[in-house]
Amino acid sequence: MTNIHHALVLNLHQPPNNLENLFAENEWEAKEILFAYDRIARSLWGYEDVGRVHLSLSGTLLESLSSPEFQEKTYGIVDSGSVLWHWQNRSIIEILGTGYYHPVFPLIPQADWDEHLTRWRAMSRHLFWRENFKGFWPPEMGFCMEMIPHLAKLGYRYVIVDCDHVEPKSAMRWEELRYRPHIARYGDAEIIVVVRDRDLSDAQEAGMEFGWFEYEVAQRTKWCNFEPLVTTATDGENGGWFRNVTEGSNFWSCFYRELMDRARGDGSIKPTFIDAYLDKFGATGEVTVKEGAWNTGWHHGRGFLQWTGSQAQKDALARVAEISGLVNAARAKAIDTEQHDPEVWHTLTEAQWHLLRGETSCNFYWGEDWVHRAHTDLDAAYEALQRLPS
Repeated sequence: MTNIHHALVLNLHQPPNNLENLFAENEWEAKEILFAYDRIARSLWGYEDVGRVHLSLSGTLLESLSSPEFQEKTYGIVDSGSVLWHWQNRSIIEILGTGYYHPVFPLIPQADWDEHLTRWRAMSRHLFWRENFKGFWPPEMGFCMEMIPHLAKLGYRYVIVDCDHVEPKSAMRWEELRYRPHIARYGDAEIIVVVRDRDLSDAQEAGMEFGWFEYEVAQRTKWCNFEPLVTTATDGENGGWFRNVTEGSNFWSCFYRELMDRARGDGSIKPTFIDAYLDKFGATGEVTVKEGAWNTGWHHGRGFLQWTGSQAQKDALARVAEISGLVNAARAKAIDTEQHDPEVWHTLTEAQWHLLRGETSCNFYWGEDWVHRAHTDLDAAYEALQRLPS
């Protein structure tokens, strides 16, 4: 029997100060989210031989969980410091790189991409005691080919993209395109593309029994003449399937535990780290990835309509580009004129982080409900720039 390798990917993200605000406005929801985080590593304890989970953790979530004030506030509910410590366990958890403020990269200026990437790496190197991160999770799975040189420059080996946007450059069968890693190139840079199965991921998000998953995976991969990599990726703290605190009624105790038990026996589905699969099987064939995001319940992800569907969203994104141009021009001027005044650089730093925070995907995700949050940060960035000497 051919092994079917399963890569489980969970995206964990909270907008800036969202957990803190939830504790003031809806304490039970905040507790559910923290319990969901705490349950991840605990569910894998005792399964170090077969448990394998990839976690993407936004910088704003890590800000909250690592804050001494937040840890003190939530102690007795969940020990947030211990949660971060448990996520360092490399035998069961692989940390994926991402963007600090969780932006949809193709929707923000390229001039801001590297700052999102390097800020996240700086924090995560400190929190997780490692120098490098092999895989990259694009926030909202928002990807475009222009990102490849930026990711390759930082040493990322692979990026996870949604299956609906992957096109082969030479003939490939359906199962080969979806269940094998491939190479994507942009200019002189290249990266390995790992393909998310959208249908199976939808089931993972909604709730499924292991027996159904086992049968469905077997049917989808039965014509593979290679050992397939099946990648499922969803949020890991949203929805009742992940938040349910009742034993036997959530993703971990109802589904994943049985998957791990079967993997120890004669089950054909074997949890794997993507990096380990690549070490053994490599990547095959070249692909192009069309610009797009993952599906968001009511939208397929093409054209980023979830984030750009209204005029208010479009206007806010246009203003992001405008303020980004001003901030980056001011920083370039300070460098060119060899500016050494600490107050000037403090003000530039203030303007930049307001800009980056204003680019958070959630500001545009909820229709027009949160667009004002982007404008609040963009206003603050502009006001900071006005304090600079002429």
